[in-house]
Amino acid sequence: MSALIIFGLLLALMLTGMPISISLGLTVLTFLFAMTDVPITSVALKLFTGIEKFEIMAIPFFILAGNFLMHGGVARRMIRFATTLVGHWYGGLGLAGVVSCALFAAITGSSVATVVAVGSIILPAMLKQGYPQRFGAGVITTSGALGILFPPSINLVMYSIATAGMEATGPGGASVSTASVGQLFMAGVLPGLCLSFLLGLTTWFRARKFDYPRLPRASLGERWQAFRECVWGLLLIVLVIGGIYSGVFTPTEAAAMAAVYAFVIAVFVYKDMGLKDVPKVLVNAASMSAMLLYIITNAVLFSFLMASEQIPQTMAAWMASQGFGIVAFLLLTNILLLAAGNFMDPSAIVLIMAPILYPVAVHLGVNPVHFGILIAVNMEVGMCHPPVGLNLYVASGITKMGITELTVAVWPWLLTMLGFLLAVTFIPGISLWLPRTLGMMG
Repeated sequence: MSALIIFGLLLALMLTGMPISISLGLTVLTFLFAMTDVPITSVALKLFTGIEKFEIMAIPFFILAGNFLMHGGVARRMIRFATTLVGHWYGGLGLAGVVSCALFAAITGSSVATVVAVGSIILPAMLKQGYPQRFGAGVITTSGALGILFPPSINLVMYSIATAGMEATGPGGASVSTASVGQLFMAGVLPGLCLSFLLGLTTWFRARKFDYPRLPRASLGERWQAFRECVWGLLLIVLVIGGIYSGVFTPTEAAAMAAVYAFVIAVFVYKDMGLKDVPKVLVNAASMSAMLLYIITNAVLFSFLMASEQIPQTMAAWMASQGFGIVAFLLLTNILLLAAGNFMDPSAIVLIMAPILYPVAVHLGVNPVHFGILIAVNMEVGMCHPPVGLNLYVASGITKMGITELTVAVWPWLLTMLGFLLAVTFIPGISLWLPRTLGMMG
């Protein structure tokens, strides 16, 4: 009954058009004050202590690094490098878009930044070469979502924060530790590469089928020159992933290093951005960080309410009594997350759903790291389908296409992503092989 009241109130508030963060906060406060004896001081205390986590600092730093790179000419150089590598294949510029999105996602961790930075450059070039606008829009809209999966993914950081400190037991009753940011980052590498390959394969197949243009093969000298120009951006991947794996610094420290490094290469190495532009970048990053931190704060309150009412534990016991196995639970989880993607943004979905579903998943024997990657892939799909797929709106602003037309354009790639979602769901090794190989988990 408590769960029905809480979710009914939350849904009613969201249907009024109220921002999700405020809906969360009002739901918690209304339920606590009307139906419990929890003192207001504990709520105020939870608001402050809920975001007193060192890992949360990674979010504003990675956002700042992404903003510097987005305005610092890194995307343009990566597109040129990708074009010299695959431009001579069928759909060469489309393939270059997939490769560029994968590379840019791996240094920013932001889906929106990837679509804007890569799409605003490569889409006009594709139209100039004679590609249909729908083809280019479909490639960039879906490939841009790789920012959610590749490290340093902000959504993976949020999953780690949302589940940190939760008490969860496995099938045998033993306590199971939550997934760390470092484990999740490493776990996202192989799925990110696999999905990039599949999106590229879909792009190549459609380009070959409709005989879309190809570029002349680049010489080794042209490839080397393009690599030299973008190597400073590529080194950021080595800095973040190498630093975390080697133990030189934590993911949060890696985020701070990434922000400083991005500032240096944007202003002093590439010089596409002057010192006078830095305040604007700082304000944009601060605005985005404040929005996410406000959502996190209210989501922490919501998680506190879930825990105090024992809702996740009750759900786990009910599913176990109904004979639900891992397969049925994972299928229901995918359906629930994809449905939530119809009217909520990825950050809110992770922060609301992860604390509810995580204890149930662990109780049924799902690995916490595998479950985090499963949620991330679901968020990727949600970014690309209506009515609130954020990538659709960003791509619509770049292409001037309507949401309905864009929805039709992305379907071939979206079906590929759905097929990959099933593979990630039922083949845990895709997510767990790399962190286990590196000795980061048992």
